[in-house]
Amino acid sequence: RLTAEGVSLPDTPAPAGNYVPFVKTGNLVFISGQLPLADGECKYLGRLGENVDLEDGVKAARLCAINLIANLKAACDGDLSKVSRVVRLGGFVAATPDFEQHPAVINGASDLMASIFDEAGAHARAAVGVASLPRGVSVEVEGTFELSA
Repeated sequence: RLTAEGVSLPDTPAPAGNYVPFVKTGNLVFISGQLPLADGECKYLGRLGENVDLEDGVKAARLCAINLIANLKAACDGDLSKVSRVVRLGGFVAATPDFEQHPAVINGASDLMASIFDEAGAHARAAVGVASLPRGVSVEVEGTFELSA
């Protein structure tokens, strides 16, 4: 399904601080917030409602989701068939105070999860507006996933 979506998973970058990319506990994997990184560069810099439009916000969220899946693959020892459920996504959107389309932005991540994981891709979610994000990016997405036993 990754190929059908035109997705090529990148290598996972090293953490940018004092944390780990993911934590496995029981059958759950918690993946740290992912930025819209491509080829080692942050993409889609700025804030929604200011200098980033809705379409680019959606693309940023999709790129964050691709990086989530890359980390998930690492957590699964390279075997994404071990994923039994996308449990929850947390989306953060750097936006102006009057911007109200946070859910539409984070749909970029949610739609990809639904496409890649089919019914197991249905998940709980938060879409939150914030004043700023690391490195000046417009979107950050974190995720919780369940693995088969």
